[in-house]
Amino acid sequence: MTGIVSERDGSDARPHALEEALERIGTSDDERETCRELAAFLVPAFCDAAAVDLVGPGGDVERVAAAGAAELLESPEPAFPPADRAAEGRRPLGTWAGRVAGRSAHAVALPLTGRGEVHGRLLVVRAGGEFGGRGTATLRLAAGLAGIHIGHARRLAATERTALALQGALLAEPGRPHPNVEIASRYLPAGLRALVGGDWFETVRLHFGRTLLVMGDVMGHGLDAAVDMNAYRAILREIAATDLAPHRVLRRLDALSAADEARRPATCLLVRIDPARGKADFASAGHLPPAVFAGDGRGELLEVPVGPPLGTGVGGYEAYSRPITADQTLLLYTDGLVERRGEDIDTSLARLAALRAAPGATPAEVVDLVCAGLDARHAEDDVAVLAARLRPGRDAGPEGQAQAGHSPR
Repeated sequence: MTGIVSERDGSDARPHALEEALERIGTSDDERETCRELAAFLVPAFCDAAAVDLVGPGGDVERVAAAGAAELLESPEPAFPPADRAAEGRRPLGTWAGRVAGRSAHAVALPLTGRGEVHGRLLVVRAGGEFGGRGTATLRLAAGLAGIHIGHARRLAATERTALALQGALLAEPGRPHPNVEIASRYLPAGLRALVGGDWFETVRLHFGRTLLVMGDVMGHGLDAAVDMNAYRAILREIAATDLAPHRVLRRLDALSAADEARRPATCLLVRIDPARGKADFASAGHLPPAVFAGDGRGELLEVPVGPPLGTGVGGYEAYSRPITADQTLLLYTDGLVERRGEDIDTSLARLAALRAAPGATPAEVVDLVCAGLDARHAEDDVAVLAARLRPGRDAGPEGQAQAGHSPR
């Protein structure tokens, strides 16, 4: 990239300055980075010092970027520029002259505006001569460009906050399991530009002290996936209340979902924990296998039979049961936790199974382990994780005492 042709060269810098400004200002969606780029662009080609102040949500003004001779920025500053852009066009630039550190200096203050809003201000200082017409035009151009990018960054950040709030409302904390089961969960959106998606988890209280763990993933992203996720979740709660075995719950959920042609397919894993019998019943609709971490911290993937995703109407879900003890932690997750672009899924799953938890780790500690060990915060897809284990010595209450003679369907 060639250097900036400045007003100080005595040439017509405007066409070159426009090209350089477009290339160097606003290279990211970070408003503070845009401010740093603005100051760096102006110094030393057009001024000896530059500073950028931003207005926060509460009206507070914060200096977020500065470049050049710091002592020149210590001169008295004019009042913050007004938000009225029409008035701005009728008045002269906020300029003043004085002496700083024994040197004559001329300064200019410009508002950083976008769509009629003032996001901050640019303060530039030149030692010696005043800013000429070309230099002033470049300052206006650079400030205007930065204001547009800052406004865009703020609107994007507001959209993200809304999306995450919506996701949080849809993906609320799972329902309360029985006191005999301890759980921990986590949801991590993919990257900084996340939209709502279809990952979800749930726990449902059943009769006789049992708890149903649910992990699901609607195909696709965005609001449509989130709406379908909420529909699957609501229907599953109703079906689970009938106390069917997990594979029968999936069968009914698949049939009901297939009747709605607009609904997206989804994978789903169900685990019914029965503390009184020391048993866990599994059923999978196209979902990745659960893992179990033993009391000594060793991990293992469970070979649960996998049926087709929900919404296909094919059915064919199989039951799988295994003993469970109070020193074991079950782990359910969505594919974002393990899948990596260009990597075979068996390799990804082996990485999960190779993790070692501390002996006696709690469900929350197991969640921390897998999220850190698999770098879940930098995953390419949304990540949902749910961990559960029995609480030793906890009575299931009156419902649990009614367990005798019960035969689950």
